[in-house]
Amino acid sequence: MLNNLKLKKMKIISKNFKLLTVFLMVIGLTSCSDDDDNTSIEAPTTVVDVALENDLTSLAAALEATDLVSTLQGAGPFTVFAPTNDAFADLLDATGLDLDNLSSEEEALVRNILLNHVIIGSSVSSSDLVNLGSGYTNTAATGPNDTNLSLYFTTSNGVMLNGSSTVTSADNTASNGIVHIVDEVIGLPTIATFATTNPALSNLVAALQLADTGTPTVPYIATVSDVNAGPFTVFAPTNDAFANLLVELDPSGNTALGDLDSATVDAVLTYHIVSGNIQSSSLPNGTVATLGGDITADNSAFTLTDPNERVSNILTSLVDIQTMNGVVHVIDTVLLPMQ
Repeated sequence: MLNNLKLKKMKIISKNFKLLTVFLMVIGLTSCSDDDDNTSIEAPTTVVDVALENDLTSLAAALEATDLVSTLQGAGPFTVFAPTNDAFADLLDATGLDLDNLSSEEEALVRNILLNHVIIGSSVSSSDLVNLGSGYTNTAATGPNDTNLSLYFTTSNGVMLNGSSTVTSADNTASNGIVHIVDEVIGLPTIATFATTNPALSNLVAALQLADTGTPTVPYIATVSDVNAGPFTVFAPTNDAFANLLVELDPSGNTALGDLDSATVDAVLTYHIVSGNIQSSSLPNGTVATLGGDITADNSAFTLTDPNERVSNILTSLVDIQTMNGVVHVIDTVLLPMQ
């Protein structure tokens, strides 16, 4: 395995020299003196140049292998979360990908992974993220129906992306954007990625795990973690929604989520899952067929009504959380089967 990794790194270095040669030629041509007015024209320092200046040669090689160099030399603005060489080495080692010998399918995969590190249309500084605290933004990568994937960020312990990749060098500015160096390649997200990284959805994760202990309608954790599953539309109740449900079921307040039997939890969860990738703009006005049965959607009031006439509000600030295997919309009330 060590020899294979060394070979991969040597191939990356070889490809980097090619890219660096092209880069130097471009600089030389664009900074030459004008014979008429004896002035110099300096080339803009793009996000690609910033990557090279910070010795991110593996990123440069990956951009070249997927024909993204010219894209990121464009007008932008771009926000780029740029993985270190070690981060790329870990990715190549784990996947067996060879940047010098990619099939068309592998090239499309690597390209989408790279685009999952790019926000197009804005230059987002680390202070911008810190001021927001946490939340979702969209990257240039795409999932079902060519919808842009979401990226979840938190800032309580440094800037962290999708719960695993941390910014180690922020705010490297370029003429067409900004580069933040990160210590891990940001993988393409699944429903599980966002359910497990957002603490406000921890009760949903616990419910999925509880349902899996019995005979679930689908193996929940495995399904939401599978990048090739679905796609599904998931109406995800908040922690408060589950807490309110427990009080609704037992006003004494003595019932915990873990006290419910797995079959009951399974039946409840099926009313929150719909086949297909339905963005908020495409929510129907009327009947929606979930895995468990029909509910009613009002796409003007942004509500869902279960068979018991219980109404759940779709939180407009937490819709269209897009993953590779579906889209998540957060709701404030747990939907129930007919009682």
